[in-house]
Amino acid sequence: MATLAAPKHVIEKKPVSFTNLAIGAALNLFEVSTLGQPFEVMKTQLAANRGQSMMQALKTIYSRGGIFGFYQGLIPWAWIEGGTKGAVLLFTTSEFEYRALVAGASPFTAGIVGGMAGGLAQAYSTMGFCTFMKTVEVTRSKSGANESTWKIAADIYKREGFAGINKGVNAVAVRQCTNWATRFGVARYAQESIAKARYGTTDTKQLTGMDKALASIIGGAASCWNQPIEVIRVEMQSQIKVEGRPEKMTIAKAAKWIYQNNGAKGFYRGVVPRIGLGMWQTLCMVALGDYFRTMFGTN
Repeated sequence: MATLAAPKHVIEKKPVSFTNLAIGAALNLFEVSTLGQPFEVMKTQLAANRGQSMMQALKTIYSRGGIFGFYQGLIPWAWIEGGTKGAVLLFTTSEFEYRALVAGASPFTAGIVGGMAGGLAQAYSTMGFCTFMKTVEVTRSKSGANESTWKIAADIYKREGFAGINKGVNAVAVRQCTNWATRFGVARYAQESIAKARYGTTDTKQLTGMDKALASIIGGAASCWNQPIEVIRVEMQSQIKVEGRPEKMTIAKAAKWIYQNNGAKGFYRGVVPRIGLGMWQTLCMVALGDYFRTMFGTN
């Protein structure tokens, strides 16, 4: 009697795991406290000050406190954002990716589904306000440097309400949705490709830590295709005062302003440090995320 071939991907049933909340928070705090925040500050500086060269941007950042200038906004905003968005990302992505695989999706498609869900959940739960405040730190004028960002947030809230301190959240949502869809999707595809090339199978369980790290780096670099929405997001949240700049920025108004002043190339300012950031974030949240989820049995 003929026997049925084993399915390509065997999906083991797993319960909802809240351990992923803790793993995600810890990994994202590690990511932002090491290389993450310096890359974040560099890309924000370049995206907000689109006439600066890389060297000018680095000198400006250094002038704000030496090496600590590269960690501007880390405490409390990046820590608050990192702990919360990391928890939300890993938990949401894990659940949606698993359910997509159960429904018959390929790892590539499941990675996209999980990444989109995780990115959107991040943006609308915690990232809007925290990203705005980090951008305030980097772009506020020297005249307001003695004011705490708490005071700036309070002043903006008095003038514009919750929408004011959550400015740019829709741009953040577009960025995060496309970011993590690309990162998880491409990383999963790269994992399968590496497994096929090295071991003659698409079973990724045979991959080494270095294999998964390489796949994550590829996914992180690929995610920077959406740099224009990141520049738009920074412009919407920027505190730099320029004559003629629209007061109430929408995505469309910000895009028009950037194009009028900097042309098409303005949408790609800060892409180099963002590639570094994307690689580091994906390495932490995908490769290390998989490692620790396997360790704690929450895959």
